[in-house]
Amino acid sequence: MSLKNRLYQIIFEHNTRSGKNFDIILILLVVLSMLAIMLETVEGLWNNYYQLFYYFEWFFTIAFTIEFVLRLYCARSKKGYILSFYGLVDIISVLPTYLSVFIPGAQAFLIIRAMRLMRLFRIFKLTNYTNAGSQLKEAMTASKPKIIVFVFFVITFVTIVGTAMFYIEGRENGFTSIPKSIYWAVVTMTTVGYGDIAPITPLGQLLSAILMITGYGVIAVPTGIISTEMAKAEKSNSHKGCSLCQDPNVEMQGRFCSSCGKAIA
Repeated sequence: MSLKNRLYQIIFEHNTRSGKNFDIILILLVVLSMLAIMLETVEGLWNNYYQLFYYFEWFFTIAFTIEFVLRLYCARSKKGYILSFYGLVDIISVLPTYLSVFIPGAQAFLIIRAMRLMRLFRIFKLTNYTNAGSQLKEAMTASKPKIIVFVFFVITFVTIVGTAMFYIEGRENGFTSIPKSIYWAVVTMTTVGYGDIAPITPLGQLLSAILMITGYGVIAVPTGIISTEMAKAEKSNSHKGCSLCQDPNVEMQGRFCSSCGKAIA
């Protein structure tokens, strides 16, 4: 076996022992790098160990750069890898350190390295989670038209309420402009309630109470829409694939699953 094929087996194939070990080591590096990024924001640690954090940053960046170069070298399709989700994450996760040499503060974007942890799903073959993820994607896609109409309704509603509140309360009570009044309406409807602006007049307080009660319904509507579509997606997928390996693409015409060999009831 050539060196290129051997590297491909280790780096890209997750069914082999060496491939799993490689990805586990990679994830440990990602976790350690994220820990270093978080700890360096602690002022006391940064003041005492800033030089150590600097070395850590470059160590992890060089390690991930080597990994990226090796992936690019042995990839079956270099363009396909670079333009893939994981390829883009691999590139973006190392760029900030190099950019920080020319653009101070760019290393703050190193937090994107956390996205590399998504490889965990591929290593341990958490097919139940990936299957649920596909169902959620189907539900979100099916819910899109309804959600868009609902969002436009909410935008229109908070605009009307915010404009009304501007004229009811006025600038003297903190509602200095219609945009700021709309901001108050959004904060109130979502039940966040920062408290930086509050109505003073009885009519304004009444409108505020109505808006807060309406907010509970606003939160429930999209949840109900997506839940309904999730139930539909789960029902439609319940007759697809194998119940053991969760592979939706297997041939189910015979008595056994072509992927894992499970007997089909």
